[in-house]
Amino acid sequence: MTFFKKIFPLLIFSLVSCGGGGGGPSDSSASTPNPPTSSEIIESCVQYGANTKKCSFTHKALERYYIIYVPESGVSEASMPVLFALHGYGSTAEIHKNYTNYQPLAETNKFIVIYPQGSYFQGTFTSGNHWNVGSWTAGSTADDVDFINEVIDLVSKKESINQNRIYSSGMSNGGFMSYHLACNLSSRIAAIASVTGSMSKETLENCSPSHPTPILQIHGALDVTVPFNGDSTINMESIDNVFNYWTTYNSCDPIPSLIVTDYVDFSVDYQKYNNCLNNVKVELYKISSMGHTWPGKNNYGISATEEVWNFVSQFDIYGKLD
Repeated sequence: MTFFKKIFPLLIFSLVSCGGGGGGPSDSSASTPNPPTSSEIIESCVQYGANTKKCSFTHKALERYYIIYVPESGVSEASMPVLFALHGYGSTAEIHKNYTNYQPLAETNKFIVIYPQGSYFQGTFTSGNHWNVGSWTAGSTADDVDFINEVIDLVSKKESINQNRIYSSGMSNGGFMSYHLACNLSSRIAAIASVTGSMSKETLENCSPSHPTPILQIHGALDVTVPFNGDSTINMESIDNVFNYWTTYNSCDPIPSLIVTDYVDFSVDYQKYNNCLNNVKVELYKISSMGHTWPGKNNYGISATEEVWNFVSQFDIYGKLD
């Protein structure tokens, strides 16, 4: 445990500090302007409700935006944690904001919530706003990892944020994207939570996190959109495969503790994998009667909104907070 506490800050620093260069022949006769860096990107922000703004900018030739909620209670804080809340396929940042309703929790617990908007994708079998994670979004050219990275940079210039406590959560495709960020932007993402999401085959096969990563999954046993057992026809991994990867990577005990809570018409299985590196956790709520939806206490025994924040807020990028 102590080894990882010491080595990962150095590893993270080296990943942030050392940029990768693109290879290939150059043509000195051609003059191609470099894409703007985050310091050159010009964004436009407008008021979008109490303590809320909608900010737009051009990212790699696509018009993108995000909605940001900054709690009034946190304005005097030296720095605040950040929670990304990513919508599902075909949905919007506004819709996700409305049904997750993180704002009261953010006000009480003094954290910033960012609701980014995915870009439109014209797929072979389906079309809609999406996050590019491979699988059924294969063929998309959106660089959503870099988009989220740019949003972090832009928000960092306006707000005092805790760079060691940036989290990602999401519904469905947003859950897939949260796993994708844990694999591909882990130098900035401390912990993730997925509700009815999973990992695509491409994300799993190319996953390269740089630190032990806390993982929360909330899933319905009756989900037919993102089946608990996966869907090999469109390269959706089973939740068992996802957890095999993260429990192995985090060096957790292979057998989880299990608490089953029975209600009148359904049950909630709560699995927790213990003794992981840096005291991170890997946890699963499996709800017997739930399909593809965002659960609340009144209908499924747990509030996904509360469980997401209660889980991720225990950690920073180095592991469990003291």
